[in-house]
Amino acid sequence: MENPVKIALAGEGGQGVQSVAGIMVEAANDSGKEALYIPNFGVEQRGGVSVAFCQIGDEKIGSPKFKKADLVIALSDRAVRRTRQYADQNTVYLYDASIKGVEDGLPQEAKKVMAIPALEIAKKELHPRVFNVIIMGAAIEATKIVGMEQAKKAVEKRLGYKFVQNPKLRELNFKALEEGAELVRAQEA
Repeated sequence: MENPVKIALAGEGGQGVQSVAGIMVEAANDSGKEALYIPNFGVEQRGGVSVAFCQIGDEKIGSPKFKKADLVIALSDRAVRRTRQYADQNTVYLYDASIKGVEDGLPQEAKKVMAIPALEIAKKELHPRVFNVIIMGAAIEATKIVGMEQAKKAVEKRLGYKFVQNPKLRELNFKALEEGAELVRAQEA
């Protein structure tokens, strides 16, 4: 992917796209990269679609907003509709496989469109609350913006207080990161 890597994460309020963006940017900054993030809540603010715009690279970045993304991740049907404008022939477009009826709304010009079963894996194999961490693992694998160990350190830094209260959450979140990365690797194979 280009340098800087441009990422747009979109989902409904409560899906954690802003948290994911913040953790990814923190991981990138901690690994010595330049990283910017800006949230966009649109007019809905509560319960509506929010988009997190991130740029991560090796050199100074002027602005986190952009017209086209290298990676778009959409986590709801409304997010698919809202993010289509950020895709072009250089974009990898990921969406959750649980979103039904959006096939006609997916960007036809994208370099690659992938449906990943993140929500299903979160519900059946891990825990619904780590859905967003699965998405983070997928984003990291798709872009290679940071290594998995750096991502784990950032998750630890952001969520460590919860891990102290319940040490099993650390393992669950780290497994979710790995699962997300594996979902992308399986699609690329």
